[in-house]
Amino acid sequence: MNAPARYFALIPAAGSGSRMGSELPKQYLELAGAPMLQHAIKALCAHPKIEQVFVVLAADDAYFARYDWTPFDTKLRRLYCGGATRAASVLNGLRALDPVSQAEDWVLVHDAARPCLTQSHLDALIDELAEDEVGGLLAVPVADTLKRADEAARVIATEPRENLWQAQTPQMFRHGLLLRALEELGTDTPTDEARAVEHLSLKPKLVACDASNLKVTYANDLKLAELILRTLKTTE
Repeated sequence: MNAPARYFALIPAAGSGSRMGSELPKQYLELAGAPMLQHAIKALCAHPKIEQVFVVLAADDAYFARYDWTPFDTKLRRLYCGGATRAASVLNGLRALDPVSQAEDWVLVHDAARPCLTQSHLDALIDELAEDEVGGLLAVPVADTLKRADEAARVIATEPRENLWQAQTPQMFRHGLLLRALEELGTDTPTDEARAVEHLSLKPKLVACDASNLKVTYANDLKLAELILRTLKTTE
């Protein structure tokens, strides 16, 4: 009888976050009294089904060691093997997991810049996908009207929004499957793990989430993220 699949989390955090307009890499910007990365780590480490959380850092990262990560020592592991792209960092991280993770174990890949992840979000993802043959991701149905523009920012088409979803993270796939998908597709093309899995002619499952699991991309997003975190804290 095969052992039950285990759960690991992987946070690619080797990027510079250039769109934030800050010299400090985005994942280290202060948010609600802590570096933004810490909020993602805290949520993943708190989930009882996740055994270990691996954060993939740039080889020359000089910031991570400046912060106190001891509250997460039982689960947190750091990997200084980040690549030039997000996909390269994930691939390097998956390879580094080989000694501890089996092909059938689940890996939840989560953005360092999604600091408002909750235990309810994780419960929904894990419960929905635990027996799934492919895996999947948190996502939100598109509610707004979508416009396609030309280079001059003039509308050239209105796109139908039926059956369109906005991808979020974590994205949860079997270690062996995701490793093969990224190795076959390459690390320059996919902007998320689901895209790599789709390349194998598989159909990842969309697990409904909500807009509170936002990605901090621009400076103004920090204010919204802090408001969400404060709201979550008052409802705990």
